[in-house]
Amino acid sequence: MMRLTFGQELRQVQKQILAPRMIQSMEILQLPVMALQERIAQELQENPTLELQEADPDDPSPDYEVENPDAPTLEERELVVDENKDNQDDFERLLNMDEEWPDHFEERPRVSSTRISEEADRQHDAMANMASRPETLQDHLHQQLGELDLSPELRQMADRIIYNLSPEGRLWVRLEDLLDPEAGPDQLQLAQEALRVVQNLEPRGVAGRDLRECLLLQLTEDMPYYEELQTLISHHLEDLENNRLPAIAKRTGYSIETIQTVWNELRKLNPKPGGEFQETVAPNVTPDVFIERTEDGGYQVRMEDGRVPNLFISPYYRKRLMSGEATEAEREFIRRKVNSAQWLIESIEQRRNTLMKVTCAIVEHQTEFLDQGPEAIEPLKMQQIADKVGVHVTTVSRAVDDKWVQTPRGIFPLKRFFVGGTVSADGEEVAWDTIRLKLREIVDHEDKQSPFSDDELVKELAKHGLQVARRTVTKYRKALNIPSSRQRKDWTLAKPSA
Repeated sequence: MMRLTFGQELRQVQKQILAPRMIQSMEILQLPVMALQERIAQELQENPTLELQEADPDDPSPDYEVENPDAPTLEERELVVDENKDNQDDFERLLNMDEEWPDHFEERPRVSSTRISEEADRQHDAMANMASRPETLQDHLHQQLGELDLSPELRQMADRIIYNLSPEGRLWVRLEDLLDPEAGPDQLQLAQEALRVVQNLEPRGVAGRDLRECLLLQLTEDMPYYEELQTLISHHLEDLENNRLPAIAKRTGYSIETIQTVWNELRKLNPKPGGEFQETVAPNVTPDVFIERTEDGGYQVRMEDGRVPNLFISPYYRKRLMSGEATEAEREFIRRKVNSAQWLIESIEQRRNTLMKVTCAIVEHQTEFLDQGPEAIEPLKMQQIADKVGVHVTTVSRAVDDKWVQTPRGIFPLKRFFVGGTVSADGEEVAWDTIRLKLREIVDHEDKQSPFSDDELVKELAKHGLQVARRTVTKYRKALNIPSSRQRKDWTLAKPSA
């Protein structure tokens, strides 16, 4: 029997507590370049002691060769983060920053009115060149509806149907659900008539209530194999999906060749007629790092410093702090703001340093990927890069999170270079991406009269020295959108039975 008691006890527990400023430093490391710009803009608004200097276009950022990725690119400083004291060490360091960081305190020339005008013109041009809102499916249908001579009641019901279409152009709700609960048969008849009106609009197939109706609405009598298409769509869609062509031939009397030809015609129809009007928002990808090929065939890493503005501490507030004219409350405010600004500057410097080292280490390991393409990628874990750079694995994770790199082979997320793998029959490590590419190659070159089952795909991969479990093959096959062996079989190649 367990006895519950109340009392006090003294326990000694060792905990690691991160200072708020250290947390901020890790947050800065994790930010991609666009988010870092927003963070800097916010800090510039909230901290009057922080000022901005535009980068000099005639002073490009330095490039870094990959041959020595362990060499520090920036001086690393141990940051004072003792939150239990009055930060006197921080304050003393701030008073001496003109000697340690002269670039942050020198007087900066004010931006001329001409440059301000040029910046305003660039912003105006950017706004004028913004893409207009694309036409939606509802816009397209309403425009056609406005050209028809309809009664107000019929037009209102057609509008209601259009507003209830899915992005693909389907009408998933019942017509009864679009009517008032007290509506009578005449209202249902009006809704059915309005549905026919909408289904006659372009694109054909819109307002279909299921896949069959959507495809049937796209058929016209002048189409080749019109009657055969009606038959397959109305009664054999599931058989087509599972490639059961002999069953269709037995029930319809069509030959396998005819069914295959009609199926090819059916594939020309659009199961999602409203898809072309869906607004596809492409992600705004801005590389943080650039990998460029050198003249000797190697690679160099360059940071995108042009998008990260140069920050410095306001000389006015520093002089105000040292002059003795400020009150104690003003001194405390300035001290706190200058301390925060200096910490942000050092966090950005540290972010740049860490990201540069991590990228150089990645490039050194994945040179074959850059030379030959994705099929030559090597297995790589974040712990390997952390050990090489000399940081914790979580630091590597934050450094590559949501970061993009521009390479001679295109733009990739930095995480793309980290892949797992297995050991081949020769004892060499093979990346999972290589196995997926080999699986696709085997399927593309198989005999479609007798395609490989998943068990046979395992054996085929083993012939290439790749030992993979059957469940792994099945998972990769589905991820690559490769149908099953039954669905891949081409019945037109099958030999007729005796």
